[in-house]
Amino acid sequence: MNEAETRAEHIDPALKAAGWGVVDGSRIRREVIAPGRLQGKGQRAKAEIADYVLIYRNTKLAVIEAKAWDKPYTEGLAQAKQYAKKLAVRFTYATNGQAIYGVDMATGQEGDVVAYPSPDELWAKTFAEANFWRDRFAAVPYEDKGGAWESRYYQEIAIRRVLEAIADGRERILLTLATGTGKTAIAFQIAWKLFQSRWNLTDWKGQGEPDGLGTRRPRILFLADRNILADQAYNAFSAFPDDALVRIAPDEIKKKGRVPKNGSVFFTIFQTFMSGPPKDGQPSPYFGEYPPDFFDFIVIDECHRGGANDEGQWHAILDYFAPAVQLGLTATPKRRGNTDTYAYFGEPVYTYSLKEGINDGYLTPFKVKQIATTIDDYTYTPDDAIVEGEVVPGKRYVEGDFNRLIIIPEREEYRVKLFMGMIDQSEKTIVFCATQPHALMVRDLVNQVKASKDPDYCVRVTAEDGARGEQALRDFQDNEKTIPTILTTSQKLSTGVDARNVRNIVLMRPVGSMIEFKQIVGRGTRLYDGKDHFTIYDFVKAHHHFSDPEWDGEPQDPEAGGSGGRGPREGDPEPPGPGPEGDPPPPQAKIKIKLADGKARTLQSMTATTFWSADGRPMSAAQFLESLFGTLPEFFKDEDELRRIWSAPETRKKLLADLADRGFGKEPLAEMQKIIEAENSDLFDVLAYVAYARDPLTREARAEAARVAAAGEFTDKQQAFIDFVLAQYVKLGVDELDAEKLSPLLRLRYKALNDAFSELGVPEQVRKLFVGFQRHLYTSPHEKHH
Repeated sequence: MNEAETRAEHIDPALKAAGWGVVDGSRIRREVIAPGRLQGKGQRAKAEIADYVLIYRNTKLAVIEAKAWDKPYTEGLAQAKQYAKKLAVRFTYATNGQAIYGVDMATGQEGDVVAYPSPDELWAKTFAEANFWRDRFAAVPYEDKGGAWESRYYQEIAIRRVLEAIADGRERILLTLATGTGKTAIAFQIAWKLFQSRWNLTDWKGQGEPDGLGTRRPRILFLADRNILADQAYNAFSAFPDDALVRIAPDEIKKKGRVPKNGSVFFTIFQTFMSGPPKDGQPSPYFGEYPPDFFDFIVIDECHRGGANDEGQWHAILDYFAPAVQLGLTATPKRRGNTDTYAYFGEPVYTYSLKEGINDGYLTPFKVKQIATTIDDYTYTPDDAIVEGEVVPGKRYVEGDFNRLIIIPEREEYRVKLFMGMIDQSEKTIVFCATQPHALMVRDLVNQVKASKDPDYCVRVTAEDGARGEQALRDFQDNEKTIPTILTTSQKLSTGVDARNVRNIVLMRPVGSMIEFKQIVGRGTRLYDGKDHFTIYDFVKAHHHFSDPEWDGEPQDPEAGGSGGRGPREGDPEPPGPGPEGDPPPPQAKIKIKLADGKARTLQSMTATTFWSADGRPMSAAQFLESLFGTLPEFFKDEDELRRIWSAPETRKKLLADLADRGFGKEPLAEMQKIIEAENSDLFDVLAYVAYARDPLTREARAEAARVAAAGEFTDKQQAFIDFVLAQYVKLGVDELDAEKLSPLLRLRYKALNDAFSELGVPEQVRKLFVGFQRHLYTSPHEKHH
């Protein structure tokens, strides 16, 4: 009896007998927990799928991992524990339909159980103590927007943890989730459950009548620091009734002479709340027109950007509305630069990291192209012309000085031409520049060398560009529009802007902090159809941040009395503040240099690529090779076995899938082909080179050797088809030999499948022919050891 039959005939009836799917509010679902890391060419690593998830009162309570009747009943136990940990449920079970093994993940108790607990029994075991608000929140289902929204496992955990914290009486709450993981959707679902359960401060603090809990709906404030973020949130909350949503805007306040108070969910930016006409010669910000206890719940988006900082302008707002429960949302794990955020809100109730997002397949992995040029730094020599300013003889100008202290137009032009030659010019790209004038210069240089005929191909979006820049940004975010294709910016786009189809990020200014580096990386991580990865073009050695232990680990808390962080490194820019999105003030007098003609013509560059490893840390090509070398013996014991595996489409496919699961997908292997100068070779050659130091053979040489080896083995018509397949292989690579390519190849060659079968034999014969000849490709006698 296979697993499907075991489930249908034994496990499903046992669950039904326990009341699952029968008791009102209980249900069972098979759940794709994570779709699997993107590996290139539309492929993903193996998905994590739970056989059964038991849900009661809109809350996941347990996982069951099923195996076939004749397998040991605890065979799926390791998986069951892994999935329970991932879904943050307390109970998990393994079964083969004959016996059940249960685990309490909280106490560590495990052992045989006679039957599955009923929904009420499992609820009581999970939540030993009664809690009025927890039960009330649980009674409200997620709002799926007519089936358009499907929650991800980590989003549900984040929502649950916040609501549990509120139910437990906590007033300051923090969520840390990587950029692109849906923080706004999480905030919406939390607000929805609070709204529908009629939670409010008065009842929550026990000041209402016991029988009258839920006397009114809450008033909720969503506070952002940019209009585009407040607008994105306002649109994401569209399931609320129209009269419940209020966008607080300064022009509306001026027109009506008062702040809006009718509504349930209010959206604004802190700059609006901080503004307002002075009264009696004293500042009179608009937020003061609301009573301090007006809002029951406040969501502070991107709260690391100054919200909890004593010097931050938000602090006055947060202090004023102190009675409200305040939820901070951040993409930034605890770092030396933002410990004040954590001091204010406390430790996060849930964290979901960039590494987890990429490895789960909910975020896009990335490659880094590190680019070094012969003018990364500069020392003046008399053959260069000083166009303006005063140069300091003998001073070495480094990355952080360029476009702030010193401008060399030929240097910027060279860099622009370099990256424009490396990217696909039709792909959406963001270029980070040192200052707003630098962003202007880069915009013009890009438009001068672009292949596109559209004058708006590249535009600048900075604080100085105002409404025109905001419109350009909206057009860039619109996936239906292709213009503008490239945006240049300085600080503005390093955070919070949702542009899913960004394929390239170009760094032409230093990135001073890990916080900002993660935010910039987050511009490219959002998923989009057909997007397997994005690329960072790094002119400024920002890739050093990957070597920092802070990249995906928790650093120690800063020491008392000091900043706790490293001192500024040479060339660091000022960090972006939470206020207006301008640049830090540049020095007054800038130096402008024109390079001597011979110098400008001999600028050179080098590029190196880094790979995303399976443990979530980018690594160099040398590290990748070393890691691959250490891993390959697990998959084949010698060269003959590698040849055997690679000669058959099915075993080759499995090997590639297994390697991809270990972080060695087709994409990085293809990059490795370039590094060992084997682009015209087979992926087999990469593996044979790494494992056995075999010289790569070109696909053309392999195809020729296969023709010779197979001479006389096939009919003329069969040989003609094989020659056609070999030509496709030489042209396009080993993917053309996959089993699923047989039908497309036959159609390409013969137009109709029936014509192919009349020439080559019945379908089974044709399949054997296609699979069988491939062994000749990988038994060439001409390969020599180094």
